[in-house]
Amino acid sequence: MTKPRRSVQFQHRGSNGHHGRRPSISETSEAVSEPGSPGPKMNGIGEASQEEREPPPQSDYDKKKQTFITRTIWTLVMIAGFFIAMFAGHIYVIGIVTAIQIVSFKEVIAIANVPSRAKNLPFTRSLNWYFLGMTMYFLYGESVIYYFKHIILVDRVLLPFATHHRFISFMLYVIGFVFFVGSLQKGHYRFQFTQFAWTHMAIGLINVEAHFIMNNIFEGMIWFFLPASLVITNDIFAYICGITFGRTQLIKLSPKKTVEGFVGAWILTIFFGYAMTNVLMRYQYFICPVNDLGANIFTGLHCDPNPVFLPQTYTIHLPLLLHQPPLTFSVAPMQFHILVFASFASLIAPFGGFFASGLKRTFKVKDFGESIPGHGGITDRMDCQFIMGFFAFMYYQSFIAVYRASVGGVIEMAVQGLRAEEQVEVLRGLGKYLVGQGMVGPEVGECLAGVMAKRRR
Repeated sequence: MTKPRRSVQFQHRGSNGHHGRRPSISETSEAVSEPGSPGPKMNGIGEASQEEREPPPQSDYDKKKQTFITRTIWTLVMIAGFFIAMFAGHIYVIGIVTAIQIVSFKEVIAIANVPSRAKNLPFTRSLNWYFLGMTMYFLYGESVIYYFKHIILVDRVLLPFATHHRFISFMLYVIGFVFFVGSLQKGHYRFQFTQFAWTHMAIGLINVEAHFIMNNIFEGMIWFFLPASLVITNDIFAYICGITFGRTQLIKLSPKKTVEGFVGAWILTIFFGYAMTNVLMRYQYFICPVNDLGANIFTGLHCDPNPVFLPQTYTIHLPLLLHQPPLTFSVAPMQFHILVFASFASLIAPFGGFFASGLKRTFKVKDFGESIPGHGGITDRMDCQFIMGFFAFMYYQSFIAVYRASVGGVIEMAVQGLRAEEQVEVLRGLGKYLVGQGMVGPEVGECLAGVMAKRRR
């Protein structure tokens, strides 16, 4: 009878110096098939692994919930900041518009940039920002000279800049153009010319249109606030109507947009615009052009209101078959104009967003940036606002603005169209008129006569 073999243990290769038998295939599969067990992570030999267990991935519901919370918070922050700036004064709103157009320009330029090539061409980014600065100098100068002639044209230092503003701006552009041509490098022509064209497109679509939004602020806060609020509310109404009864896709660029949401938002935006106009027309702070950049909601503004804000009586003659007297009612003409504004905000302005969607698809990016948590970039929120502000300015200048002589306009005509002797003659005639009307004392007329007598000597 043979003796039983003694249990002799051998050190196997691959055991990392630990004594013990090799794990069986079944044991190894059991250890691997339980990655989510609450105990420490075990290796194939039954010992605890040094790696810490990774946290479970976040579910889609949790991601959407977190995005919704972040988006809501930042929406409320933006709305609060917008109203605070608007009530604080026009200068603060101008500052916000300036910051928006600079950040939007940065975002649009960034999506077409190729960092590896831009690194080899150090002047590419510098030229982009140079052309932006030159454009803003030209556009801001045009607005300031137009709306503040009575200040700019009587200042000895500012007068030469105002008189030759357009030539100075043109020469600044020429300097940038020459510098661009001089910076062209062999092997990078396509990239450099693409950047040059892309920069000019961004300036035209963002900064030039933002310039007209600035002019809307100078014409009266209502021409800035009303178009902006129409676009915002139309977007909200389109979302609500779309998720409520939307069925038919509107456009392939934005698969979530529906025809039902598009039309429903149009109708609701008209009602909103009519109600909002009724409120804003009651306050001169909103309807008066800017004559004091230091004004705010508490100090207010004072002016003779544009006739478009004053109620007018209209008569509708009913058909003779009804045997009813003519129907008479009073309404401010602005209530008719708001139908056009609301329709443009609902039917045309969204195509600015569709254009931006196509642009993002071209470069395969989801958002233009991450400037606003939960919303993406500034451009993602302003894509419809630029074209709406541009339309508001053109419509206002064509159908609503009242053109009358202004102090700045008269001074401009005298400074640029009359010789020095003719300017003195105008001053003397105006002095005599004011004395004759009793608006100034006789001593003013005597003072003017004395000054002119000395000048003749």
